Amino acid sequence: MRFAVIIPALNEADQIGGAIASAAGAQVILADGGSTDETAAIAERAGASVVVETSGRGRQANAGAAAAIALGATALLFLHADSRLPPDWMPAAVRALDQPDVALGAFSLRIADARVQERVVAAGANLRSRLLRLPYGDQALFLRQDMFGALGGFRALPIMEDFDLVRRAGRIGRVLTLPQRVTTSPRRWRRMGTLRSVALNQAMLAGWSLGIAPDRLASLYRQTR
Repeated sequence: MRFAVIIPALNEADQIGGAIASAAGAQVILADGGSTDETAAIAERAGASVVVETSGRGRQANAGAAAAIALGATALLFLHADSRLPPDWMPAAVRALDQPDVALGAFSLRIADARVQERVVAAGANLRSRLLRLPYGDQALFLRQDMFGALGGFRALPIMEDFDLVRRAGRIGRVLTLPQRVTTSPRRWRRMGTLRSVALNQAMLAGWSLGIAPDRLASLYRQTR
């Protein structure tokens, strides 16, 4: 199994080097959304390939996946720029995908330098991803390239494209959350406030379940942030 790590990013010069370093041993593709800082240059110096796609995060991820598959990848992992993979991520992911009934995998979540409320958020995320089989994108989603193709990749949604991919994968096979922990930055919880961030995420999930159009949800999300 030949893994590629795809990192969709936009203006992540402070974070991209650490994300790439954590993916040691894999082909790394930066799917750049049109950064105006040094994100792409730093990624190239770190040995990553760079593709540019400015039409939204889902299309960024698909462009990175296409480049990875063209380079011979047979498994794909999607990593946020402010997240870091655990040291043993690759053998753990290979073991997971060697199980024929597993459609998609993810890691457990750890928030770096977590405060009490953030530890509660991480614990809730890990419980949700196991009980409901609904890991989120910050848990580093991974799957075989043939499964990614069967799903048609990420849909071109303005919001919740990772949630949508997981839901569709769960209709085909098992969604597995591993005990190894991916470590993500606390910045988004601290920028918005932990309770507000959790409330906003739950509102987006509720809106999705009620059939509110993704464009409308994305607009509400931007206004609330």
